[in-house]
Amino acid sequence: MRRFFYSSDSNDDHSLLSTQLATLPLGSDIELPDSIVHHWCRVLRANIGDQGVLFDGFGGEYQVQLQTISKKHATVTLLAHIEDDRSASVLTKIGLVMSRAERMDYAIQKSTELGVTAIQLLSSHHGEVNLKPAQVEKKLAHWQQVAIAACEQCGLNRPPLILAPISIHDWLAKVADNNQETVVSPIVTTLSQDAYYQRLQQPADLRMQLSVPALGQPAMPELLPVTLKHSTPYIELLIGPEGGLSDDECQQASELGFHPWQIGPRVLRTETAPVVALATLHALSH
Repeated sequence: MRRFFYSSDSNDDHSLLSTQLATLPLGSDIELPDSIVHHWCRVLRANIGDQGVLFDGFGGEYQVQLQTISKKHATVTLLAHIEDDRSASVLTKIGLVMSRAERMDYAIQKSTELGVTAIQLLSSHHGEVNLKPAQVEKKLAHWQQVAIAACEQCGLNRPPLILAPISIHDWLAKVADNNQETVVSPIVTTLSQDAYYQRLQQPADLRMQLSVPALGQPAMPELLPVTLKHSTPYIELLIGPEGGLSDDECQQASELGFHPWQIGPRVLRTETAPVVALATLHALSH
């Protein structure tokens, strides 16, 4: 069945929107936001009686059936709730230096498929992308939608939060001060306050920076296997740009306890690194 994200922060002017699905009893009829109406009913040409799945990020998913379809509106009935979130066993936040166009979309899409919990967008000394203030809202919404579309495809019911870009120095300074205040797209403002994501407000169990292979450097931090034995470990990863982190950035990260982690003898592209890192973490945790 087709899967669609039902945002509790919808901007649509409908009385039953902006509601968590869990607050509604099974059998309730709800009006779909314009984005789902367009995709499901116009593009995919769904018919009355067709069934699909809605998820709002607050846990599980809902099997629904189309009841009415008009030119601009559609309603569904909530049939059943399925509790499975398909979330990863390891909570992860990636501090990811932004790259250009398709490469950034790829990194976010594949990280979502591998169960990342949040991605902190970063700018750095050697980074390719430095957004102007007027660009931030549009780009943040685009990247959050990339993550949501990946959830719709892969079955993940708790979308990763895409956090508004800041410089790597400012982010590391916040880490040092344990200041985890973040800015997200309006699409997930309410969702970001859910208890599931509150673990991100606490210090990570382990911090690592993916590094270029270097002589004399251990391939894996000794604490990693120990950390992965925790019931729900929380790991922060720092991934630099194509040109690598500057010496100052590496030093600042190292002083905050970001252990160097080199995965194999080759230099990975910035969009490949999060995929390999997340896959490796999940392989090691099982």
